[in-house]
Amino acid sequence: MAITQLSKYGEFGLIKHLTKSFSPKNSSTIKSIGDDAAVLNYQNSLTVVTTDLLVEGVHFDLTYTPLKHLGYKAVVVNLSDVYAMNAIPKHITVSVAVSSLFSVEMLEELYAGILRACEHYNVDLVGGDTSTSRKGLFISVTALGEVEKENVVYRNGAKENDLICVSGDLGGAYLGLQILEREKKAFENNPNIQPRFQGFDYILERQLKPEARKDVVKELKSLNLKPNAMIDISDGLSSEILHICEQSNVGCKIYEEKIPLDTQTINTAELFDIQPVTCALNGGEDYELLFTLPLSFYEKIKGNPMFSIIGHIVPKNEGNYLITQQNSVAELKAQGWNAYISHQ
Repeated sequence: MAITQLSKYGEFGLIKHLTKSFSPKNSSTIKSIGDDAAVLNYQNSLTVVTTDLLVEGVHFDLTYTPLKHLGYKAVVVNLSDVYAMNAIPKHITVSVAVSSLFSVEMLEELYAGILRACEHYNVDLVGGDTSTSRKGLFISVTALGEVEKENVVYRNGAKENDLICVSGDLGGAYLGLQILEREKKAFENNPNIQPRFQGFDYILERQLKPEARKDVVKELKSLNLKPNAMIDISDGLSSEILHICEQSNVGCKIYEEKIPLDTQTINTAELFDIQPVTCALNGGEDYELLFTLPLSFYEKIKGNPMFSIIGHIVPKNEGNYLITQQNSVAELKAQGWNAYISHQ
């Protein structure tokens, strides 16, 4: 396949080329790509805005991350923040900085993943930018969403005796990363070796192609349930529940036996001699939703296969604790992802 140099298109020609397959899906999109700014009309609802910057060598490794998957994930991590506000994402902007080692075809793969995410989540790409970087790839995505004033959910609304609930299962994305790193080291030692990925499909997908939980927002609305507080799990369960507790001026008790873990997560944790609950508490990148509900909603939420009730909110002076399966008490600490600590 022929390789096309980025210089063939120039900045504006490249943007036009990469975004030619994107078309508006939302009536709120008045003007999309092609002007000095996008024009959006949200009328009577609130607008929520979030942004993330992904940096090669810090947030992703192109040794084992397909560019199409990376484009998809770059969008999803932002949409997850929108859903965590109980909002519906509508628009994104994407900016990339690339070194001279990248070709047009490589960026086409990246944008194919972005397009797939936009189509799956019914989101419009309405702008962005491109630039040169001296080293590696940088991706910045901004997501905008809308929510009715009466339905917006913040982190600071948790109340004493609230149920603490989580969607899906936790810890899989972290262990998917461990498998990828293991195989990268094996490849570096022997480039002829075939990667051993069989039996790890679920946790690899959790790491390389996560999904934002748009179905959770829809399900809560169908049950007529509005959380008191909500956050997405990007940095690990412990960090996220502590964010809620700090901003809500409350404490919490989480029960280890209630934390949802997939069988593949448990088995892989044992392979690496790691406690599965440690992966859930500190691993991050699961992009599930963590939320609190009034105790009066227990009958509505119990038994729902989408959710697990993992604890409850307590007064602030009672602290933040994990109750282990042996019924001992361990203080919860924020030990999840920290972008300012070396992860090499």
